[in-house]
Amino acid sequence: MRIDDSLEPADVAALADAGLTAYHAAAKAAKRLGPRDRVVVIGAGGLGHIGIQVLKALSPAELIVVDRNPEALKLAEAIGADHGVVADGSEVTGSSRERSSAVIGSSRERSSAVDQVLSLTGGNGAEVVVDFVGEGGATAEGVAMLRRAGDYHVVGYGENIDVPTIDIVSTEINFIGNLVGSYNDLCDLMALAGRGAVNLHTQKYALDDFQSAITDLDSGNVRGRAILIP
Repeated sequence: MRIDDSLEPADVAALADAGLTAYHAAAKAAKRLGPRDRVVVIGAGGLGHIGIQVLKALSPAELIVVDRNPEALKLAEAIGADHGVVADGSEVTGSSRERSSAVIGSSRERSSAVDQVLSLTGGNGAEVVVDFVGEGGATAEGVAMLRRAGDYHVVGYGENIDVPTIDIVSTEINFIGNLVGSYNDLCDLMALAGRGAVNLHTQKYALDDFQSAITDLDSGNVRGRAILIP
C-alpha cells in the first residue's frame, strides 16, 4: 500500500507488524467504550504504545496504563494516557475475584498496581482491559482490574489465565483473543499515522549493528520499536 507523503518508510516500518496487531485489538476494544468508561492497557512497549494512541484516537474513555518501567509510563502519558501505574511485579494471590460490592478481595490478596487501578475506577474496575504482556503475572493482575461484565482482551501471551469458572459465570466477564489485523485495519492505521494521530516511537540501528539492538531489547532499553536500517 502507498504510504502518505509525510511519512518515511523507516518511521512506519513496524506499523505493518506490531502496529497492525495493536490496532486490531485496540479498535475492537474501542467499540464498547463510552465517555464514562475506563480502559486499562497493560504494557506500554512496542505494541502497547501504539495501542494507547489508537485507543485515544478511537475512544472517549479514560485511559489507564500499567507497566513495570517508569520510563515507559512517561512515554505513555506523553502520548495520551490519563494515568500511569507502576506494576510491582507481584502476582495476585488467593481468589482474584472475591468481590464485595464489586470490589476485589482484600488488600493482602492483590498487588499495589491493582489497588491503584481500583482507586482510579471508584473501586469497580475497568470496563475493558487490553493486555499486551500476557505473562509474568500480568493476567492475574489484569483480571483483578476488570469490573463486572468487563472485557479482557488478550494480545500478549506466555502464561495461562487461571480463573475459576464460577467467577467467570457470576461476574459475566469476557475473554477475547486477538491475533493480527486485516488489510483494512492496516489502511485505517496508516490513515491515523498520516494525520499524526499515531506516531511510532523508534530507535534506529544500522543493519550491521543488529547485536546492539538485540542487547538493548533484552535489557529493556528500547522505548517503542527497534528498527534496522540497511
